[in-house]
Amino acid sequence: MDMKHVIAYVLLDVAIVVVAARLTGRLFRRFGQPAVIGEIVAGVALGPTLLGAFPGDLDQLLFPPDVRPFLSVIAQLGLALFMFIVGLEVDLSLIRGRRRAAGAVAAGSVVLPFALGAGVAVVLYPFHSVAGGETVSPLAFVLFMGVAMSITALPVLARILTERGMQRTPIGVLALACAAIDDVIGWTLLAVVVAVAAGGSAGGALVIMGWTLLFALVMFFGVRPLLARLVTWHARAGRLTPDILAIVLAGLLASAWITEIIGVHAIFGAFLFGAVMPRREAAALTREILERLEQVSLLLLLPVFFVVAGLQVDVGAIGLGGIWQLALILVAAIAGKFLGAAVAARAQGMPRRQSTALGLLMNTRGLTEIVILQVGLQLGVLGPAMFTLMVIMALVTTAMTGPLMTIVYPDRVLARELAAAERAELGEVDAFTVLAVVDDPVDGRRVAELARDLTGRQHPARVVLCRLLPAQVELEVASGLGAELGMIAAAGDELRVLAAELEACGTPASVVARFGTDPAALAGTLDADLVLLTGDADVAVAALAAVPETTVVVARFGTGEATGTPLALVDGAAGGRAVLRVAAHLALRTSDEVAVDSADGRGGTRRTGAAADALTRRGITARPARAGEIADASVVVLPDSADLPVDLGERAVVLRVRASGADVDDDLDQSLARITVAPTAPTP
Repeated sequence: MDMKHVIAYVLLDVAIVVVAARLTGRLFRRFGQPAVIGEIVAGVALGPTLLGAFPGDLDQLLFPPDVRPFLSVIAQLGLALFMFIVGLEVDLSLIRGRRRAAGAVAAGSVVLPFALGAGVAVVLYPFHSVAGGETVSPLAFVLFMGVAMSITALPVLARILTERGMQRTPIGVLALACAAIDDVIGWTLLAVVVAVAAGGSAGGALVIMGWTLLFALVMFFGVRPLLARLVTWHARAGRLTPDILAIVLAGLLASAWITEIIGVHAIFGAFLFGAVMPRREAAALTREILERLEQVSLLLLLPVFFVVAGLQVDVGAIGLGGIWQLALILVAAIAGKFLGAAVAARAQGMPRRQSTALGLLMNTRGLTEIVILQVGLQLGVLGPAMFTLMVIMALVTTAMTGPLMTIVYPDRVLARELAAAERAELGEVDAFTVLAVVDDPVDGRRVAELARDLTGRQHPARVVLCRLLPAQVELEVASGLGAELGMIAAAGDELRVLAAELEACGTPASVVARFGTDPAALAGTLDADLVLLTGDADVAVAALAAVPETTVVVARFGTGEATGTPLALVDGAAGGRAVLRVAAHLALRTSDEVAVDSADGRGGTRRTGAAADALTRRGITARPARAGEIADASVVVLPDSADLPVDLGERAVVLRVRASGADVDDDLDQSLARITVAPTAPTP
């Protein structure tokens, strides 16, 4: 084919690739998947997997052998730009304040997948020991598979988090920090593996690694200070000038060329140049560079890379023998990342939901995995069959992340965390609010004191005393409301006396007196954390269903005092978790100890021991209840759905607790994590 026809084919192929990638990306986004998954699938579909399955070898017709080298050059250029962007977006400042947790999770999500990947490589090497007619080095194959299993795609992860708004939540920031560390570790390990594969011997590998280390030192200690001048230049110009962008482009391409000459692939040079770009006071410069380069890279050049990679993928050629190999790869890849990250997070004391989410998020491999696999293919470490299996693994592990995250982090849980993050960004400090409804003036003082005790050591905290009065007449304009207004004033005066007593004990308090029987509207307006009711409050509890995020406590006062060790009767559901929180608040304010027993007689020692251990881990003294202790308890806290196991008579104070929506969604440790244990609350 003459050059004129080659150029025509290249232009046509690029146009087809861009349109196919864009349409497929939009289609996959409709199904809740990142667009990059659709673009990778488009690249695979244009190869022998789909297009080549039709009569007439359509993949060969559309992408003739004479044209493919030119497409490969375009793909490598797009790859260099993409790796520069990845390096530029690696922000290790995310680790600040999270070094221990981020380091532990990142280490777990690299070490275990690497070990499992190496183990899988040992099993599969006899089936993939030859690539391109050459025998593959066993050491290079094992090390490469370990690295390929260990990678997390920071750009794709960031986009998954951004689409759900999770990048502003603590778990989202931690996931990005872990992925940033993973990127640095992964690319470093890959550079070592490439050196081993390209060196051919131990001596050759050491020479390549030595030159690579020297180049990295020059970049960080020589080039980086020079690049810092771009910030001043940009600030003086007030925008990203063509000269600044030209310096950046020339620098990244020169850096890529040097690492290609050294023997560790051009992507490392491009990535390293992005990593040494200035960070301090460079937010505007970085943003404008990304705006200029991301569009060209993601829309034009990278889709060509997907097609070049997809031309090497032939799913139909795997055969039945490859199914068990794919299953083995998937199990090792998913289990390694999930268990490595989740177990490390749990070891750092993170709740189960966040630990599970980190395990899922770190499984995101996406485009970064395809880049690494392409390197292995070019080095001759992977053959077409193994390359196909690993590409499928990358697609599966990335595609499963979004749907599973919606299960682990449903919208209602995410909405709570986003609201908390927004309040934190605005500098708002939420006060732990107990809304106490005082129906009977005789018990008013006991209700107020119990409301104060239920604030525990939360800080800041406040009590709102409320009297709901039944309307005596139908309220109309000019109907004469003197009597009703007098009732409100009298009720307010009574509550203000109680509020003053709470203030004297150091607990901020306010009062509300109004007509009505439904405390739900007031609870919603106050964003109350807990609503305290007394007596037969079935109607009020039903009305409070309108504020499911609020914990409800219904108190029955006995002849005794609400002091001493609270006895928490727990079940294995949300009610038991809410009971433990309420009992812990009381204990922190009064007795400094919680006794735990089973609410339904099931679970026995195991359940009560686990609940007591959970409180102890939180720093709250807790123990399983002694035999017969409930009969002598002064304060008993139990779920609203449970029955008292014994008749307590009229002496004990009984608190029935309806769980909040957060207790329904959270596990025990996460529910108890909302308790403040430090001695910040004033002692009455």
